Amino acid sequence: MPNEPEQSGSADVRAALLRLRRASGLPVAFGGLVTGTGRFRITELTGAATTALRGLSIHSGNGLGGKTAARSRPFAVTDYHSSAVISHEYDGAVGAEGLKSVLAVPVVVRRRVRGVLYGALRQPLQLGDRPLSAALEAARELEQALVVQDEAERLLSVARQPTAADPVMWEEVREAHSALRTLAQRVGDPLLRQEMLAACGRLAAASGGHREARAVALSPREVDVLSCVASGATNVAVAERLGLRPETVKGYLRSAMRKLGVRTRLQAVVAARRAGLLP
Repeated sequence: MPNEPEQSGSADVRAALLRLRRASGLPVAFGGLVTGTGRFRITELTGAATTALRGLSIHSGNGLGGKTAARSRPFAVTDYHSSAVISHEYDGAVGAEGLKSVLAVPVVVRRRVRGVLYGALRQPLQLGDRPLSAALEAARELEQALVVQDEAERLLSVARQPTAADPVMWEEVREAHSALRTLAQRVGDPLLRQEMLAACGRLAAASGGHREARAVALSPREVDVLSCVASGATNVAVAERLGLRPETVKGYLRSAMRKLGVRTRLQAVVAARRAGLLP
């Protein structure tokens, strides 16, 4: 099967599978996200002895994972090859990996199945509540990561629009900048995070103060704090957004004000915009 570029969200899928294995005690976990209408592709494996499952395209309704995706609920089988409750299009790949007991749980975001996570044993044993609970928890965490990723993509679409002179558009750009910097800390996909921070840089440069940017060097966290402050957030609100303590926010704000040579929060925002650090 030809190599494909790493799909968005793969880092989050890998993290979910590692959590699943750790919490469930199952030696093998694998899964992937929906790549097209009616199918998803297994892109990530952990604990596997072969690459037989990697890249496998699962169609809705087929096999254990396809049934899980079609019905949007978990399913498990004690012996994959002899199970009468699933179809057997993928027996070759499952057999090559030597899997017997397998469970599958859906990853559902806004009522739409976005992927499937599997956990498996190489013995035909009944899977109890612990593995299923662990798989469901891993799926829930992946769902939250995908919600964050979706919001990041939405904000990036705003950032990619040509900047207009309309003050209303500028406010939208500034809100997108603040939200992007905040979300970047929560995104697991390093490529998406890099794109988000690059978009923040483009938005800041669009303010017209980029020529002065070299004169002031603020840390990323200081810019994060100022970005939130620029949207009208209090120190407590900034702390909640960034996962910091209010005292830590005050420290970053004081440091930024000192570097910018100002005495008030408003002056700090204005100076940061002039320096091309904020849009």
